[in-house]
Amino acid sequence: MKLDVNGTVHEVEAPGEMPLLWVLRDLLGYTGVKFGCGMAQCGACTVHIDGKAERSCTMPVSAVGNRKVTTIEGLSADGSHPVQQAWRELDVVQCGYCQSGQVMAAAALLAANAAPTDADIDAALAGNLCRCGTYQRIREAVHAAAARLRRARP
Repeated sequence: MKLDVNGTVHEVEAPGEMPLLWVLRDLLGYTGVKFGCGMAQCGACTVHIDGKAERSCTMPVSAVGNRKVTTIEGLSADGSHPVQQAWRELDVVQCGYCQSGQVMAAAALLAANAAPTDADIDAALAGNLCRCGTYQRIREAVHAAAARLRRARP
């Protein structure tokens, strides 16, 4: 089957029921997407499918079809996406395990809502768990990234 990941079409030999997470990590080498719970409850495996934040651990690869998959590696080649910049500037990360999922969820939110409220942020990232408890810094980083995006738009 063909799979469009980060703008590159890959020919993948995988059973249709294989979770997208394992296709991305084990077959294609996109290790930025993380395995957390395996039940779509923690958010570590979040990727974008046609721009929408989705859990890859429970999604069979056959369900992707012709849609475009973006992993954190494809968010920006050099880490210059406004969400990634805000994460660094505000020193959000502690252990870092959940952060690719958090960043991907935040980027999807900001693509849909350039001026999210705290409630919008909390709702969009509610299923992304952070064992280190950096939720306040995550929220601050989303606001900073939103401001950066609004300044960059004409």
